[in-house]
Amino acid sequence: MSLRFNYRQVNAPAFRAMMTMEQHTGGRGLDKVLTELVKIRVSQINGCAFCLDMHAKDLLKLGDYQDKLVLVSVWREAPIFTEKERAVLELAEAVTHISHDGVPQEVYDRVREFVSEEEYVDWIMSINMINSWNRIAISTGMYPGLF
Repeated sequence: MSLRFNYRQVNAPAFRAMMTMEQHTGGRGLDKVLTELVKIRVSQINGCAFCLDMHAKDLLKLGDYQDKLVLVSVWREAPIFTEKERAVLELAEAVTHISHDGVPQEVYDRVREFVSEEEYVDWIMSINMINSWNRIAISTGMYPGLF
């Protein structure tokens, strides 16, 4: 695999805009472990090796989450995930596959059992950010260990 070009250098304003949005979503007080699990799961779905590698490492820096890291791709069958984690991971999958079924009402309702409307928007923004990062990384040929 080879990098097509370094988009950060080629279009620094675009990179800064993405970073501004990332800083906004990261500063909203969402659970850091669950945020990393969402980023990992979305990156798995999208096939983004660069982001998957980065966020797996970021999760492990937060503590002993090896089991969750290994099982996040099969979270529905793994009892180690809380009901809130399950709801948010389901939302992440629905938003990532938005063209399939949108976000079904039952997914929305399940998430809203655990979060306010404001936090729901924060999760949507966070999910959209990792989807955007995945698309940039894949489109430009980024790979694990590049930076």
